[in-house]
Amino acid sequence: MPFVLGNETFERLSSSGLMANFTVFLLTVYHLDQVSASNLMNIWSSLSNFAPLLGAFISDAYVGKFWTIAFSSVAQILGMLMLTIIVSLPHLHPSPCSTAPAVGQQCKAPTRSQMGFLFIGLGLLSIGTGGISPCSIPFGVDQFDASTEEGRKGINSFFNWYYTSFTAVLIIALTAVVYIQDSVSWVLGFGIPTALMFCGIVMFFIGMPLYVYVKPEGSIFSSIARVGVAAYRKRHKVPLTHNDDQFGANGIVYYDPPLLPGSVVTKLPLTHKYRFLNKAAVVTDGDINSDNGKCTNPWRLTSIQQMEEVKCILKVIPIWPAGIICSLAIMQQGTFTVSQALHMDRHLGLHFQIPAGSIFVVSLISIALWVPVYDRVLIPYLRKRTGNEGGITMLQRIGIGLGLSSIAMVVSGFVETKRRATAISGGPPISIVWLFPQLIVMGLAEAFTFIAQIEFYNREFPENLMSVGNSLTSVTWGIGAYLSSMLVNLVHRTTAVGGRPDWLTEDINAGRVDYYYFVIAALGGISLVHFVYIARRYVYKSKVHIDDGAKV
Repeated sequence: MPFVLGNETFERLSSSGLMANFTVFLLTVYHLDQVSASNLMNIWSSLSNFAPLLGAFISDAYVGKFWTIAFSSVAQILGMLMLTIIVSLPHLHPSPCSTAPAVGQQCKAPTRSQMGFLFIGLGLLSIGTGGISPCSIPFGVDQFDASTEEGRKGINSFFNWYYTSFTAVLIIALTAVVYIQDSVSWVLGFGIPTALMFCGIVMFFIGMPLYVYVKPEGSIFSSIARVGVAAYRKRHKVPLTHNDDQFGANGIVYYDPPLLPGSVVTKLPLTHKYRFLNKAAVVTDGDINSDNGKCTNPWRLTSIQQMEEVKCILKVIPIWPAGIICSLAIMQQGTFTVSQALHMDRHLGLHFQIPAGSIFVVSLISIALWVPVYDRVLIPYLRKRTGNEGGITMLQRIGIGLGLSSIAMVVSGFVETKRRATAISGGPPISIVWLFPQLIVMGLAEAFTFIAQIEFYNREFPENLMSVGNSLTSVTWGIGAYLSSMLVNLVHRTTAVGGRPDWLTEDINAGRVDYYYFVIAALGGISLVHFVYIARRYVYKSKVHIDDGAKV
């Protein structure tokens, strides 16, 4: 595990350090205007958030997690080398702006070839993210024996420490690396993350003799199609009752062959959830070859295992949207919370002033401090009280996180109301410390929601689709970003009535950002209600053979 976690830590530190200040790089080095730079970053972010879906599919169906990470790491470091070379060689980026007094400041726009090199570098980074992001956690989980109590505890700890290291990396990237880029040089600021990525790759390959390798078992999507087609073909031929099971009750016989030798897939029993799919595994005349006992047509008969794997996916899908509104709330820290900070007293003591753009580091620090306490203190205590290996269930943790994100937005709204009232009355700006409570609560919300969500996907998805399940977290953030942009545009267009400025006008004191926060809090509340309704009816994969109505 140290080699996997170390590689992921170095990869995150390098990519985060490279991209944390990249908008400033586009504005100051490439001389792009604000809109062009923003659009470029949004496009790159979207590609990087959705690329893991493709990388996960390739990993699970064809090449396996190890080689997907290996190939993607090479693409990642090539992209970073490309960007480092671009900033190092003068002819690969626009020349510095002219500051001649007679003509004022003049900046040359980048040429097509210069933009081409930039696109190649960013494209390689997206390819790297697409393979590393969805496979690192499942590959780490593969190193544990989930059939033992020690292995299950190790998996729980792995998820917590993974997110802790990720948070610590972000803190370093947003402080030390950004400082080097702004105050020392872009060459060094890009070169250091590239060197760290190289160290991560070396560490990853050093651990090769110690890894547990799980072979890909083919595309799950073909199994999904076969289950659907087989169930549809038998929709009128096979009447099922609630008491039918794989043991042949009521004359119903199900196809339940043993797993392939060496398979790491968990054997799943028949359940009554989505019972209409059970018909896909019912044996009818001509479905079984009498000579070898095998299925004659996989589009007419599927195994219980294949059918239940499809059910696992169908069960998880309603849970997945819960993180979208939470991610939308978290994203406000990098936009309107920064705007609030710019209009507050940012001094801590006599000599230190917090940069407005670094204010959300408070959330990251709260995560970095909370997760070890939760992992080493609270989980053992709760485990004794509840008997659950994780202290409380994964869905309970997600629900707590969703509730905390809404509370954080309510607190944000009240703090903004106070800040705005003080500014309008002409009083001195209130201290930036007023933002700390909402940032701390939001950090706790992120820790509860997304650590549990990552663990949930890796435990509840079929083992041969774990990378795809893990990629859903990236997709959550991608959709959250799009939704945030849509919500901002909607509020901007619809709240300017009666000659009054809209809530999100350029002058934050004239707008009503507090109302905007309350809207997000309300959306979070609706999302929480939907989540609780779905979660209370969810049946965990590991408990499905015990009962069909497990509670959250």
